[in-house]
Amino acid sequence: MKASNPHLEPPAVYVSITGLRVNKFYHYLKFFWLAVRVMSQARQSSGLIRVEARTINGVHHTMSIWENKSFMSKFLMTGAHLEAMQAFKHIATGKTIGFTTATPPDWSQVHNIWNRDGVEV
Repeated sequence: MKASNPHLEPPAVYVSITGLRVNKFYHYLKFFWLAVRVMSQARQSSGLIRVEARTINGVHHTMSIWENKSFMSKFLMTGAHLEAMQAFKHIATGKTIGFTTATPPDWSQVHNIWNRDGVEV
């Protein structure tokens, strides 16, 4: 049996995928105002490795990659993100999923992972 070399294995990271659909056309302005603020907050957060957003099949996705779940949890419950979560119930529907992995997904996988494994919020 071949021994694994920890120096060759990528470190595990925490991946968070969110996908939201805006309820009504008139909610888009508030949705995008909140989204810009949340992305700004994320980019300034400790432990963030990368955050990106894309719209796939009418679903507004974000994928953030963190050093660990603790950093993501701290971001989740503060500032603009907390405000967005409170407004979310009135302007959108969606699902989220978070997991630890050594190999973060690429965008060709994000929508399928979200669709298959996401939890309604």
